[in-house]
Amino acid sequence: MASSANQVRIIAGRWRGRKLTFPDAEGLRPSSDRVRETLFNWLSGLAPGACCLDMFAGSGALGFEAASRGADCVVLLERNPAVAEALQASRDQLDGVNIEVHCTDALRWVQSCNASFDLVFLDPPFSDSRLLANSVAALVAGHCVKPGARIYLELPKQTQLPALPEDWIQEKAKVAGDVGYYLYRRKHDARD
Repeated sequence: MASSANQVRIIAGRWRGRKLTFPDAEGLRPSSDRVRETLFNWLSGLAPGACCLDMFAGSGALGFEAASRGADCVVLLERNPAVAEALQASRDQLDGVNIEVHCTDALRWVQSCNASFDLVFLDPPFSDSRLLANSVAALVAGHCVKPGARIYLELPKQTQLPALPEDWIQEKAKVAGDVGYYLYRRKHDARD
C-alpha cells in the first residue's frame, strides 16, 4: 500500500487535482510539481494532439500530465512490475483509454518500436549515470523522435549532459534544487 507521500497530483487539464499513487521502488523519484509546471509551461500548446513517450514512467507524473492536457496518445514504459501495475491502476481509475502501459525494458522497447513521438520524456533513475546516454542512443537507433519533436531531459544538476544528436537543439534549461532539466527540439531539416 502506498503512503500519502507516494502520491503525485495532476496539475492541469481534464484530470486537474487528481492524485495518483505509486509504490515504493528503488530509484523512483517523481518530478516535482514545480518542475512539471515549468516543463508544461515550456510545452504550452504542444501537448494537445501529441503522441508522447515516457521512457521511465515511474509514478507516471509526466505521462499522465500530458494526457490530462490533451495528448492523443501516451506510452508509459516501466520495468518494475509493481510500479507498472500501479500505472495500469491509475490509467483505469482515470479511464485513460489513450494511455498504454508496458512493463518492459525501455531501451529494448524503443529500439524495436514502430512508432515515433512528438514529445519524449527522459527522466531515468539517477542511480545509473550511463542510462541517459544509452536512452538517447536507443531513441536514435529506433527512429522514435519525430522531426520537430520536443525531448525533455531530467538529471542530477551536477551531472553533465551526455552527447546529444546534432539535430537536437536546446530550447530551455533550468535548475530546481538538485535537479537540472532541459527541453530540446529535434530539427526538421538542415535549414531549421
